[in-house]
Amino acid sequence: MLVKKKLKGNKHYSHRVGWLRAAVLGANDGIVSTASLIIGVAAAGTSELEILLAGFAGLVAGAMSMAAGEYVSVSSQADSENADLELERYHLRRDIDFERRELAQIYEKRGLEKSLATQVATQLMEFDALEAHARDELGIHRRNRARPLQAAFASAMAFVAGAVLPLLGAWLAPLPLLIAITGCCAIVFLALLGVVSAVLGGAPVVPSVLRVSFWGAVAMVISALAGTLFDIAVL
Repeated sequence: MLVKKKLKGNKHYSHRVGWLRAAVLGANDGIVSTASLIIGVAAAGTSELEILLAGFAGLVAGAMSMAAGEYVSVSSQADSENADLELERYHLRRDIDFERRELAQIYEKRGLEKSLATQVATQLMEFDALEAHARDELGIHRRNRARPLQAAFASAMAFVAGAVLPLLGAWLAPLPLLIAITGCCAIVFLALLGVVSAVLGGAPVVPSVLRVSFWGAVAMVISALAGTLFDIAVL
């Protein structure tokens, strides 16, 4: 009987979910959108300078869009968290005994005996009542709290890091081969991104690589087809 490969060590990866999602999304979007924009413009028969200008404009606009979108999104999450915490503060001031029983009931549902659950709830609330309720009642953890500025900066930088790669490939490629080289570079970078994200997240590498590479290729092919519909070759 074959024995499945054992997982080595006891390292967990869930604490990386927040920043890893933002970083992978930003870098993937930077690679795909910039490469697709370059390929689409190049397929329309424009000059090399116009292609590079379009790619650079896409890099700047995309980074700003990612930063603004992430800031707005995470700010909304932060507002909701703060509202929940303020409501919990009110409940703790109004009836702390009820809140203690409520927390104890949560621990009972998780498997503790009633007396032990009450003891745990009491000790945790003596240490930090709000944190105990935020974590175990509301699911708000200190290390995973929403940080809008941090998220905006990280997303923008990840987008720039991804966008620079196909833009650099287009800059170095001769015009007749620009589309092919940009597309190949983008696929290679996406595959590397898939490997990195899989390793950092503790996930299987092959599915991650195939997923990002396939959808990136689809986006670039569609962009090239769209560009050929507007062939405005400069004389």
